[in-house]
Amino acid sequence: MKTVKIVYWQEIDGMWVGHLEAYPDYMTQGQSLDELKENLKDILGDLESKQIPLVRTHEDMAV
Repeated sequence: MKTVKIVYWQEIDGMWVGHLEAYPDYMTQGQSLDELKENLKDILGDLESKQIPLVRTHEDMAV
């Protein structure tokens, strides 16, 4: 099982919004936190299988 960091919050209207920490440009939402996490898993699958072109990522760099 793989672990990734996610960033999420609940909007005023009750929707959950979030993104994968390594891919902040790809946000999604869900009516529940569980639905949001499933949507994030789908995005991760698309990113890892190269179905989304021109993906920007970020990482920590030691200097």
